[in-house]
Amino acid sequence: MVAMQLTEAQATQARQWILDGLKLSEFQRKLETEFGLRLTYMEARMLVDDLKVVPKDPEPPAVVAPTAATTLLPADAPIGDAVPVGKVNVVVDTVTRPGTLASGSVTFSDGQVAGWYLDQTGRFGMVPPSKGYRPTPDDLQQFQVVLDRELQRLGI
Repeated sequence: MVAMQLTEAQATQARQWILDGLKLSEFQRKLETEFGLRLTYMEARMLVDDLKVVPKDPEPPAVVAPTAATTLLPADAPIGDAVPVGKVNVVVDTVTRPGTLASGSVTFSDGQVAGWYLDQTGRFGMVPPSKGYRPTPDDLQQFQVVLDRELQRLGI
């Protein structure tokens, strides 16, 4: 068990980090920087379980009034539905693609649909609708904003 690699003092500190609201990825980094313990995502999840602590639910995003340029995601928007952001729509898959932490699709303002994913190592990838396709910088920026918000909401 991974918990056996921690001293009692380290285990106490690790429990406190989770109780303080650290996300799992932050917890992993903290274990490495503070204790020199490098764990995979799954090992970190098992350690949290071994420590018998329950991570806090992420804080709901602050509600910001929509502007003319952007329509913001409501906090209670169901996952898997299209999320309008200006001229860009983002969908988060309810069942992720194999080998990914999260996946979905994005429809850009020109109507082109691309797939996106976050792999198990945290790397982002996008599958364009056709070779050489590049969305506008404005569309990319809007996509990044809503995708970041959705992933935070999901605790990823």
